Amino acid sequence: MKIQDIKIGKINTPLRQPYKVGKRFLNFSDEIVIKMVTDTGEVGYGSASPTPFITGETESSIIGAIKYIKPEIIGLDIDNIEEIMKVIHSSIHGNNSAKAAIDVAIYDLLCKKYGVPLYKFLGGYRTSLTTDLTISNDTVEQMVTKSLEAVMAGYTCLKVKIGNDRARDIERVKAVRKAVRRGIKIRVDANQGWSPKEAVSTIRKFEDMGLDIEFVEQPVNAWDIDGLKYVTDNVETKILADEAVFGPSDAFKIIEKRAADLISIKLMKCGGINNAIKIYNMAENMGIRCMMGCMLESRIGITAATSFAASKSNMIKADLDTMLLFEHDAVIGGACITGNTITLNDSPGLGIADIIGWNEIF
Repeated sequence: MKIQDIKIGKINTPLRQPYKVGKRFLNFSDEIVIKMVTDTGEVGYGSASPTPFITGETESSIIGAIKYIKPEIIGLDIDNIEEIMKVIHSSIHGNNSAKAAIDVAIYDLLCKKYGVPLYKFLGGYRTSLTTDLTISNDTVEQMVTKSLEAVMAGYTCLKVKIGNDRARDIERVKAVRKAVRRGIKIRVDANQGWSPKEAVSTIRKFEDMGLDIEFVEQPVNAWDIDGLKYVTDNVETKILADEAVFGPSDAFKIIEKRAADLISIKLMKCGGINNAIKIYNMAENMGIRCMMGCMLESRIGITAATSFAASKSNMIKADLDTMLLFEHDAVIGGACITGNTITLNDSPGLGIADIIGWNEIF
């Protein structure tokens, strides 16, 4: 089975309500979706979600990068995944979301060739995951309301986004914890919003108030590894590195310095499953637990991320709730989400049968 063509397209999906990205609000999700075709006629699916403020990639840059990589891998045998991945990652610098789309399509095809679901191919540890639900940074009243609605809907873990005003941040988290029962886990995402000293001071206040925070995600700037370590070393609450970890080399620096207690792996950040495996293996070998995260991804990306996370025993947490943001689902097949549980099926590869409204670009 050899790669014969890569068809690049797009899906445009309306969101249930405006989604805040940086300082902008999105009403639609525009996602680049590829169909990788082999000489046997089999099709593999992959997708890339543009996140300029995190990965630096736009819709146009993703399309351009895929077009650039495409001729480099045409004709390569799907079984030679080592060579394919070497070509992908050496052909162009950065562009990790574009690389992730190609990477996922390759793994989809490889699993289809051998008739095995992706999660089994990667390890097969379990078939389902429990995801948290994100509570966006808003007024105290709105965040409490959204938190209570989530708990009533059956969610047992909330990810509370803060980081733009320390005094208000404390007020928001305190109010959410007061509103929900103790059995509900609360994770805090500071979105690089604090200096190291501010982070330590704020997190210690959470601890002194007995708010029972499961972990704090990326409290300081992504580049500030020493600052991240300072926070990790000076609070009791666990610290998770997110934006600080893109590829394996970033993960190595975090692990080497013990700069965080947990590492978040996102396919769009690291360039796909192949690099995710490298990050995961380093973390597991050094006793650091992992969480699977995502961008604003459709069922394609969420199925790939869930398949990877479900296959690994050291992947103990999941933040994969973006499928809930869509007004309707364009993807037929793949993972199924019911309440806070994402379940995989035993169809080969990603198990995706078709994509409604896919518009070919190139």
